[in-house]
Parts: sequence; structure tokens; C-alpha cells
Amino acid sequence: MSNHLFSSKLLENAVNEFSKLPGIGKKTALRLVLFLLKQNKDEVQSFGDSIIKLFNEIKYCRSCNNISDTDLCKICANPSRDHSTICVVENIRDVLSIENTQQYHGIYHVLGCIISPIDGFGPGDLVIKTLETKIKNKEVKEIILALPTTMEGDTTNFYLYRKFNDSGVKISTLARGVSIGDDLEYADEITLGRSIINRTLFEASFSS
Repeated sequence: MSNHLFSSKLLENAVNEFSKLPGIGKKTALRLVLFLLKQNKDEVQSFGDSIIKLFNEIKYCRSCNNISDTDLCKICANPSRDHSTICVVENIRDVLSIENTQQYHGIYHVLGCIISPIDGFGPGDLVIKTLETKIKNKEVKEIILALPTTMEGDTTNFYLYRKFNDSGVKISTLARGVSIGDDLEYADEITLGRSIINRTLFEASFSS
């Protein structure tokens, strides 16, 4: 969409900003902006305020690195969860996907990324300090590696396995006999739930 098609610089700037979002092209961005222009001013103000408030006030759980409104997220603060079992995931989308299965009752650890040299992420970019501390303090009985079934996910799984294998903690992974897709967020709840219940030792899955 050429710049000369815009009759307003304000409209053009708004479209350009929306088109920076993942999966949003210029045409879709234009439709979204035009939709907003038809809305009540208070609704648009509320929409904008929520984005700014999110950016300024969002926190990351000091225990698991999950996105939270408070220093300790609701999952980590819940005494009824099994705090000795930690499910290691890439991001909050994976937490939400697993929570939706209602088959997992432990807590999580969000890495923030996975090892991917092509994207500029190495082992040093993984957020694992609090996980290391919990393992060192003997607070953990099992780690479930629930990362994407991709080369990058497998590389990260193996790195974490090698790092924590001598700690005495049980290290397991989602059942590979059940296809969960490349990303947990695209797996249906029943399939993902079964893959958690039927998880296997990582060493066994690696050697098979």
C-alpha cells in the first residue's frame, strides 16, 4: 500500500504502527484503524489506556518469570499447587495452553526464549536463575520439559537436561507418542493433557 494513497498523515502513522504487529499487513492495519475511528471516543481512549497501562505496569513473577500483575504470580502464590513439580515452557502462551487442559497441578518456569542461533538467542539468554536456585535448594522433585517440538526446542531441552541431570531431580518431557504440533498453543486441550499425563523420562525419549 503506497504512502500516496493516504489522505491523512495521522491515518498513515496509525496504519504503520498497527502493521508492525505480528501477522498484520497494511490492508488489515487500515481496516483496524478505520474500525477504531467509528467507535465511541471513550472506548478508543480505554483501548489506548489499557495498552499503555500494560506496558508501564506489567511485572514478571520473581519466582517463575511468568507475566503477572504482582511480584509473585497467582500460580506460584497458590499453596494448593505442587511446588515440587516445575513445568518448563518458552512463554506465557504455553502456560495458558497447559492450564486450559486442567491436567497439570504443579507450577511453571518461563524461559522467555529458546536456544536459536539464527534468531540470536543462546544459552545465556535463557531465564533460569530462579530455577537453578530452587534445584540447588532441593525444592524440586521433577522438571517437565514442555518446549516446542522443533530443532530449537529439542536443542534447549538437551541443554537443560545436561545442565540439571546430575542434580538428582527427575527430568521428564511431554509424551512424543502423542502429536502436539510445533507449538503448545496450537495443540487441542485433550491431546496436550494426555501428553502431560503420559510424560516420559527425558533420557528415555532422547535415546529412543
